[in-house]
Amino acid sequence: MTSPERPSIFGAGLIALDRVIGTDPTSPVRAWAGGTCGNVLSILAYLGWDAYPIARMNGDPASEHVQADMRRWGVRLDFAGCEPVCHTPIIVQEIRRSRNGEPTHRFVRSCPQCGQRLPGFKAITRSAVDTVEWMFPGTAVFFMDRLSRATLSLAARASAEGAVVMFEPSGKGDPRLFAEALRIAHILKYSDQQLATVEGVMQDDTAVLVEVQTLGRYGLKFRHRFERKVSNWCVLDAVTAPYLADTCGSGDWCTAGLLAEIATKGQAGLHHTGAEGVQAALRYGQTLAAWNCGFEGARGGMYAMDQATFLQQIEALTAGRADFAKRSPNDEPLEVVIACPACPPVRSATGHGTGYLGNRISSAQYRSVSGG
Repeated sequence: MTSPERPSIFGAGLIALDRVIGTDPTSPVRAWAGGTCGNVLSILAYLGWDAYPIARMNGDPASEHVQADMRRWGVRLDFAGCEPVCHTPIIVQEIRRSRNGEPTHRFVRSCPQCGQRLPGFKAITRSAVDTVEWMFPGTAVFFMDRLSRATLSLAARASAEGAVVMFEPSGKGDPRLFAEALRIAHILKYSDQQLATVEGVMQDDTAVLVEVQTLGRYGLKFRHRFERKVSNWCVLDAVTAPYLADTCGSGDWCTAGLLAEIATKGQAGLHHTGAEGVQAALRYGQTLAAWNCGFEGARGGMYAMDQATFLQQIEALTAGRADFAKRSPNDEPLEVVIACPACPPVRSATGHGTGYLGNRISSAQYRSVSGG
């Protein structure tokens, strides 16, 4: 059973090690827990939830770093090492400035030293269902962004226990699993850059109550069927970011803000909040997303200031003020060296561990190795 004092969320999907290569050539390459699921769970833990990732981390250096980072924010790691374990995904994010000065980013999936593909996502299996499902009574939310038979089984069980199921796909994938997800999920959220449209979202045989499509700099649109009929689309313009350093992860902050406002009481709370509550929650999520744009990395702001300052800045943005100064990051990277599993072992400059992807390599050094 989960804690009655704090809302709880279980998540199955992409949980990765993010290697963030910033625009400052002298800054170190930073290593943080990432992936859509990893970010949403970490943000909600930061906002006071009990967050439980369901993953297959095998104890390799990447997974140790991910777990240490998540633990820093209070994420519960009881089910992070479900059998059969495997390597943790590694994603390299390179941030650059366009000719007009706007930040752009790209994701690199290959190791710049050996050229091999970095570890990718592998879905949970049936053994995770047997391990986790007994925890679902009292759970507020089940989140998924990648589908498998085991993930859908867990989502269905969580829904039966009264949890809100949120599905945030990055693509259509297996059409049969996607269709089944729509029969289970209460909230569907996707980006127009990844899915132009999703057919049949609110047919009679689906469970979707709220459909959200994000539109990048143009904001988002949503529709619902709280009144037993499908509403028209409602467009919410984006909240203006007070400072634009990087847009990566802003969709994850929007998701976390939405859930934090409407899903603390599970399905009963979602039905009670209605369309006006969803709109207000999405606006809160957009505010978090705008704040996040001021920092490099999907959750860079969490490392740049204490939580009291974060709350003050969100309050200022909500009130339409952007008069606060951007804080410089004050995080201290952990002395953990993250190696590509395919690379031959190489001692790091700090003498801790092996592998070339160490925390202390600078952005300029990284780009010289990668040819970027």
